[in-house]
Amino acid sequence: MRRFFVIANWKMQVEAEEARELARETVRLWAAQGAANPAVTVAVCPPFASLDEVREEISGTPVSMGGQDCFWESRGAYTGEVSVMSLKDAGCRFCLVGHSERREYLGETDGMVRKKVRALLDTGLIPVVCIGETREERESGRRDAVVIGQLKAILEGNRPIGSQEVIVAYEPRWVIGTGQAVSPEDAASMHQLIYDTLEGMFPSDTVERQFSVIYGGSADAENIGGFLRMPVIDGCLVGKAALSAKGFVRMAEAAADIAKG
Repeated sequence: MRRFFVIANWKMQVEAEEARELARETVRLWAAQGAANPAVTVAVCPPFASLDEVREEISGTPVSMGGQDCFWESRGAYTGEVSVMSLKDAGCRFCLVGHSERREYLGETDGMVRKKVRALLDTGLIPVVCIGETREERESGRRDAVVIGQLKAILEGNRPIGSQEVIVAYEPRWVIGTGQAVSPEDAASMHQLIYDTLEGMFPSDTVERQFSVIYGGSADAENIGGFLRMPVIDGCLVGKAALSAKGFVRMAEAAADIAKG
């Protein structure tokens, strides 16, 4: 049976009570199905200020929680930053790093993401490492080189050990928030490139057991099936479509159906 991750990124789109209600409705719609479909991991990533409210709603359910970012130091004079241990204490299991919006608006670099991945692995959280090309990089024929370069810069020396896992989220930066996804075949070709690159960096059994590659970029309930039917696509990172609990759970249901074969 295949294993899938369906992860919601709520970005800065909800306040605390909205996040609570969205989490509550997601649990209501997915709890029974999630218990019956352990091959599908469903997680939500709320804004930092809403972590407590969301934790209260998802505690003891098949819905997990993640942070939208983290800092690489455990503590210190870093005003406004959030440590990995703080996320763990808040109940997070996952954490997004390197999201295209942080790269574009806040100057996030591969070197910064690399340190965040190390901190997450050391603390036992699962990093969701976002990589992907801009439109200009794609149109100039540099798509593959850019993605390979990001992957190597972030993961070189960050081999997961023991039971540690890493999720790589391929998100072509030029489709984020547009409502226009790439084709499943296009995404699959990039996922295969990512897996091939990982196998050049780590032992094959490590890649097979401890890495997953998911797609992000205008995925929704209507197109998710096309992506997940591709053998190299292990799930989706969902933005706008995750702001509807009903639509988001439909995506998880599609993953469950495909996981069953």
